[in-house]
Amino acid sequence: MGWFTNRLVLAVATFSAIGGPVSVVAQTPSQAPSYEVDAAWPKPLPDRWLVGAVVGVAVDASDHVWIVHRPATLQPNEIRSIWRAAPPVIEFDPDGNVVSAWGGPGNGYDWPDLEHGIHVDDDSYVWLGGGGANDAQILKFTRDGEFVMQIGRKGQNGGSNDPENLGGAAHMVVDSTANELYVADGYVNHRVIVFDAESGAYKRHWGAYGNRPDDSYFEAAGEHLPSPFSGAVQHEYAPSQYDPNGPPPPQLRITHCVRIANDGLVYVCDRTNDRIQVFRKDGTFVKEMFIAKETLGSGSVWDIAFSNDPAQTYLLVPDGTNQEVRVLIRDTLEVVSAFGQAGRWAGQFYGAHNIAADSNGNLYITETYEGKRIQRFRYEGMAPRNTPWVR
Repeated sequence: MGWFTNRLVLAVATFSAIGGPVSVVAQTPSQAPSYEVDAAWPKPLPDRWLVGAVVGVAVDASDHVWIVHRPATLQPNEIRSIWRAAPPVIEFDPDGNVVSAWGGPGNGYDWPDLEHGIHVDDDSYVWLGGGGANDAQILKFTRDGEFVMQIGRKGQNGGSNDPENLGGAAHMVVDSTANELYVADGYVNHRVIVFDAESGAYKRHWGAYGNRPDDSYFEAAGEHLPSPFSGAVQHEYAPSQYDPNGPPPPQLRITHCVRIANDGLVYVCDRTNDRIQVFRKDGTFVKEMFIAKETLGSGSVWDIAFSNDPAQTYLLVPDGTNQEVRVLIRDTLEVVSAFGQAGRWAGQFYGAHNIAADSNGNLYITETYEGKRIQRFRYEGMAPRNTPWVR
C-alpha cells in the first residue's frame, strides 16, 4: 500500500452497521474503520453546470445527498463561453446522479447574499441559511423547492440576543422528537438559537458555556470589521483575536455547526476558537475540548458528523485550515486519528468545509474557497489505526 493510499486510510473506531448487514466488531486499541476516496462520485453535472464554493451538505433518509453552493463565487474565466453556474441547491442519488436542482431569489422570501448550510429534516423539508452580513433569515422549502417559511428578516439582525432575527446563520438541524430547529448563529451573531420548526416561534438561545451571549466582547476587541469585509467573508479572511495561550474565550466566536446526537447531547462548532462545546438541549453546558488549538485564522473546527453505530462512538471533524479530517472519541473528545492533506487531487482538500455520513457509513465532504467540490469517501472496513498525522 503506497504513501498516498496510506494517507487516505482513516483510523477511527468501530461501526456496528456500515455497508449493509455487518456484525458488531469489538472495539480494540489497534483497529479502526478505513475510508478511501471515491474519485468517480459524483457523476458529471448536466447542462454544462459548474458549482462554486460548496458550503453545505446533508444526507436524507433515502441516502440522497444534498449540497448548497455559492454560484456567485464562480470566476469570469470559469463561466465564459458555454459553461454556467448550477442552481444553488443540488440533490444527488446514491450513485451520484443529479435528481433535482433549484434555488435562488424568488417571490415571498429573502434569498441569502451568501449561501451557507443545508439540512433536510425527517419530513423532507429543506432548510437553508446565509452567512452574509445582512443575512438575518432561515428559509424552509419542500424537497421540490417550494417555499414554506422564513424565520427572520434580511437586514434586521438585532444582535446575539435578538429572538426574531438571525445573524449570519451557518448551519441548522431539526430535533424531530420535539419538532425544534437548532441554528448555529453564526458569522455575525455568537450563539445557538432554537425555534419551533412548524411555526418559527422563538424558543430559547444561549452562548458559550450556556450563558447569555455578549456582543460587546467582540466590539471591544475590534473584531467586527468595516467594509470591504462582510459576514462570512469578513471572518474567513480577517484575523481572529483568539489567543490559544490565554484563558478559554467566554463567548462563541463563529458558531459554525450544531449537531444533535442520539442521546440528546448538542454538539457545537466554535470554529475560530478551535473548540467543540457540548450542551444539553436546554442549553446547559456539559464540556468542551480545544482541537489543534494553535490554529489561528479560519480555525480548526468546521463541522461534525457522527459515526453511525448506535452509540455514535466517534465524531468526524473537518478542518478547512489545516486541510484534514480528525476523528474523535465522542465520550472524551480525544483525537485518535486524522486523514487528508492540502491539495487539489482526489482525497485532498482545499477548504474542507462540511461533512455528512450516509446509512452505509460513507462520508461526504464539501470544499469552499476555490476547492468548489464535494467528495465521497467510501467505508472500506476495519484496518490498523493510522495515526502519524494526529495533532
